[in-house]
Amino acid sequence: MGMPSPTYYTAEMVRALPDDGNRYEVVYGELLVTPAPRLWHQDLVMRLSVALGDYLRRVPAGRLLGSPADISWGDDDLLQPDLFVIPLEEARTLEWRKVRTLLLAIEVLSPSTARFDRFTKRRRYQEAGVPVYWIVDGEQRVVELWTPEAKLPEIERDRIRWQPAVAAEPFTIDLGELFRPI
Repeated sequence: MGMPSPTYYTAEMVRALPDDGNRYEVVYGELLVTPAPRLWHQDLVMRLSVALGDYLRRVPAGRLLGSPADISWGDDDLLQPDLFVIPLEEARTLEWRKVRTLLLAIEVLSPSTARFDRFTKRRRYQEAGVPVYWIVDGEQRVVELWTPEAKLPEIERDRIRWQPAVAAEPFTIDLGELFRPI
């Protein structure tokens, strides 16, 4: 008989799991396991990555990174946002354990991640004080904008705008362009 699976996971337990193609995260001790994302998900991540990357090269307000990642604020969480921006000083440490501040977190919904992204991870990002969390819904072609104090998201259908505190100009992207067909 095999060993029973733990019902409460730690970040260290998740780091020790085998690399089997799944994404493993833990929030408040709950193990979140998701398979490889769909092509539409990856295309949206790439479009956002290019647009945000171009912006941050012009306006050095942070460093854009993406999954896989190792974002943790405690022993019982380890998150891997699809895309996120961190302060340059934290990026320059080159150590995940020193990444504590997300200036922007972005999750692109997939059928297998929608519940985690909208509820479990959203609450954790809010509690960590992430100033802006975007949930990109490629099927509905909208973006939910969450802030730490929000009870409900702001729903954007036309364009999204983000202006980090240290930036002189905002990042904007037209959602018609983001969601254009492949």
